[in-house]
Amino acid sequence: MPRIEPLTPPYTTPIAQALSRWMPPDEPLTLFRVLHRNPELASRMFALGAGLLGHGGLPALDRELVIARVTARTGCSYEWGVHAASPARQAGLRPEQLRATTDADPTANVSWPPRRAALLGAVDELHDTAQLSQARWDALRVHYDDGQLLELLVLAGWYRTISYLANGLLLEDEPWGVPFPGR
Repeated sequence: MPRIEPLTPPYTTPIAQALSRWMPPDEPLTLFRVLHRNPELASRMFALGAGLLGHGGLPALDRELVIARVTARTGCSYEWGVHAASPARQAGLRPEQLRATTDADPTANVSWPPRRAALLGAVDELHDTAQLSQARWDALRVHYDDGQLLELLVLAGWYRTISYLANGLLLEDEPWGVPFPGR
């Protein structure tokens, strides 16, 4: 049971309109329905979240790899499962690659191209130290321009924030989400 109960239908017109902006109206994610307990906060969060997912400069596969690794490192089975169910696969991440994002060393059993290995290393270093060494930065710089590097840092931090929300609220995995490996 989540620590804050998600809204349930019927929604007020403003809430229904806001939720429909986040995703199709069939059944909004539990996270979104909880966030709309504070509509003003949800509205502010929508702008950044939608921008990162729908209008970013990172290739979709790179974006989803970062999201998968961040949510795996934070132990956020809720958000990992949501992205693994659809956006990550649509972006081209294969099931064995998604599983590898939950491994202590995601490069041990999957051979990643250098740009993807650089992303995974950067996410791990950010998670562990909240910094990037010059060597990690240089490995990224080979593959990404300034705008993409800024976006990468914001994306990793954003999904750490989302992980804090989902984990702190004790959100149960969406029934259609991909189960987090090992659970």
